Amino acid sequence: MKGLILLADGTLYQGRGFGAAKTSVGELVFNTSMTGYQGILTDPSYKGQIINMTYPLIGNYGVSEVDNQSGGIHAFGFVTRDISFHPSNRMSVMSIDEWLKAQDIPGVYYVDTRQVTKKIRNEGTVKCVISTEGISPKEARALLEGTTLRTDYMKDAGTKEVRHFAGDPASGTWGSSGSGAGLKVAILDFGIKANIIKSITRRGCDVVLFPYGSTAADILSVNPDGLFLSNGPGDPAQAVHGIEVARQLYGKLPTFGICMGHQIIALAAGGSTYKLKFGHRGGNHGVYDKETDKSAITSQNHSFAVDEKSVTDKGMIITHTNLNDGTVEGMRHKELPIFSVQYHPEGSPGPNDSEYLFDRFIALIKGGNVNA
Repeated sequence: MKGLILLADGTLYQGRGFGAAKTSVGELVFNTSMTGYQGILTDPSYKGQIINMTYPLIGNYGVSEVDNQSGGIHAFGFVTRDISFHPSNRMSVMSIDEWLKAQDIPGVYYVDTRQVTKKIRNEGTVKCVISTEGISPKEARALLEGTTLRTDYMKDAGTKEVRHFAGDPASGTWGSSGSGAGLKVAILDFGIKANIIKSITRRGCDVVLFPYGSTAADILSVNPDGLFLSNGPGDPAQAVHGIEVARQLYGKLPTFGICMGHQIIALAAGGSTYKLKFGHRGGNHGVYDKETDKSAITSQNHSFAVDEKSVTDKGMIITHTNLNDGTVEGMRHKELPIFSVQYHPEGSPGPNDSEYLFDRFIALIKGGNVNA
């Protein structure tokens, strides 16, 4: 099966196809992680994107039943240098080729992913076509020119109905149900990862997950002790309803935001965000915590960042910065019980460098200091 990738500027990459026989149009991005491809592909924040992996061999440990971050693959396509059709891992239930077929996602391998990465790094993320159906470059060009990329996938990447998860300090089991006995955390879902819910429930908190479109009154109706704003795909400025809900709840509940949730908090405060040239995606991003004078290796996946100047005069204090480019990685309000980080503490690449942030959230709910 032949594979084709055509970029908006006319650059053509040809390789071999795997996964589904399909053609998709999306935003081409790169991820520098050496492992974790199953979690990456099932992260809702990648909805609408075609992922180019910098690590050259993907699929060698197969696909398990426990590593998904959502109900299925959200990325629109997958690009690798090479793949393993015969994985070796006791937990593997299928190969990545079989998985992409089952999920109806196209993949292209035997491509110089270093060259692809350098192009994105130098010129920025770009619209592209990925195809394993044998279409011609001319057909791909017509499809590319006739497709407009969405920037508001956060509106439908998450849950479609209110869902309940019981706190379980012993196991933190994802998908459990019941009333539980802990604090109650309301989550506004822009495309949440399973590990975030696990990180909250394993601390004994009951979770009520609300879909995009829920109102502030809906959230307050369950009498939550705290509010969490989740990660998600797309341009945060397009999440107009979510921003308004966050604005209405500003200061009414102890609030923690991760990734898009971090950006939503900034926008709700009256700040602004901007798109990065090629974003931050991978498990090796250094972040400096200004208030503890410590650094951490973090997992990241985002295209947008908070404009520092736009929030510092809106009551926010910058608490974390990116050690590569100095962008805002965390902030807290001077007076209100609100804080956020741009990266993913539940991703645990450190492996546990940033887990303390969930403990801070619990302490904040209980009336403690955000720096506890």
